[in-house]
Formats: sequence, structure tokens, C-alpha cells
Amino acid sequence: MSKGTLKQILLLTDGCSNQGEDPVAIAALGKEQGITTNVIGVLEEGMMSQQGEKEVEEIALAGGGISQIVYAKQLAQTVQMVTRKAMTQTLHGVVNKELSSILGKNQELDDLPPEKRGEVMEVVDELGETIRLEVLILVDTSASMKTKLPMVQEALTDLSVSLNSRVGENRFSLYSFPGKRKEVDQLLDWTPKIESLTGKFQKLTVGGVTPTGPALQAALLNFGRRQDKRSLISRGHEEDYMEESGF
Repeated sequence: MSKGTLKQILLLTDGCSNQGEDPVAIAALGKEQGITTNVIGVLEEGMMSQQGEKEVEEIALAGGGISQIVYAKQLAQTVQMVTRKAMTQTLHGVVNKELSSILGKNQELDDLPPEKRGEVMEVVDELGETIRLEVLILVDTSASMKTKLPMVQEALTDLSVSLNSRVGENRFSLYSFPGKRKEVDQLLDWTPKIESLTGKFQKLTVGGVTPTGPALQAALLNFGRRQDKRSLISRGHEEDYMEESGF
């Protein structure tokens, strides 16, 4: 099995989208492009509306990812759990595809004898620690998220610390929605050090609509641009890339 890059979108929200494209359709498009969408519904007190809970589940299902509803105070451990669980789920999917191509159609991991299944699981565990991981984080900054943002920042910092124990490369990017003058703002370009977002959330303006679909669309475009840049470099066109980037 070749080592590639696991690409995840991590959406943190507490409400229903109410502007722009259908986020479920955008998540499904991302899945087709090999990008998993995970969704964490963040609560303060009480319950999330049925509509909001349904949307959280549907976006993750369409995006091939994990969904979880959680109280803000439990956010840090949930962000880590969802990210890790999604990695394992994605790798299981890759393994099952490989097995089908080797052993024949409809052959999956659970069909293997126990000893063989154990060997494959060891490979999955090793890949989970060594494969390159890219996580693009989308944070809902509508008015109802105001009191939760400090806990969001703490959770993301803890995620970075947790994933730093991996051998594989980690890279993060951070977007918020709605933006100041547009639907989505980029707060942090791709970096291995998510700690550099310290103080970002204190400066955010909260309020406005919840354009979850456009936010997911911006995330997919960002992954696309990153892939284009990597392709340029791998083909030996470093000078073209540097010019394009304005350096």
C-alpha cells in the first residue's frame, strides 16, 4: 500500500447553515476528491435543535467522516478523538479497497482469518502513526459561538500537541465563517504548528449568518491549490512556483 496524504476537514459549529450552497452536497463532493469531512456540534447548555443535529450528522455521513455532539467543556478530548478515529476509518476503507483488488470483489478486512486480520491491523496502526496528515479546520463564528471560542482555541492547541507524538508529518490550516467582509476568512495558512493561532480567536468578530456550505467549498479549493503547488514542485518547476507565490 502506498503512503499518501490523509486529508481531513474538521468543522466546528453549533447551528444550522442558512446561506449559500448545501453543505451536505459540498461534503459529498469532497469525499469524491479523497477529502474526509468530520463535524463536531458544540453545545454550551441544553440541547442542539433537531435540525442542527440532523445537519451535523448528514454532513459527516456525506463526507465519509465522523460526527459528534459535545458540550464545549469536553471539546478538547473530542477533537482529538474524532481526528484519530477518522484517520483509522479512512485507512480501513483504503485497506478494504486494496483487499478487494487483491482477493476479489466484496472481500473485506472482516473476511480474513483472525491471524491475517491481526497482521493487517498492525499495518493500519503503523500507517496511522506515519502517514502525512492534513487537517483544515473550519470554525463557526456566528453569534452563538462567542462564549465557546476560547475552548475551541484550547482544543485545537491540544490537538496539535496530541498529534505531534506521531512520526508522520502534520499540517493544519484554519478558516472561520462568516468572515468580516466575505463568507469565509483564512486565519492560518498551512503550518505544522497550530500553536501559532494563539490570540487569533480574541480578534474575531462574531455574528451574522452561518454560510457552512461556502466554508466547506473554500476548504476544498484550498486543498486543490495545495495539490497544484505540490505538483509544480514535484515536476521540478520550483522557479515557476516561487514566481506564482510572489516570492
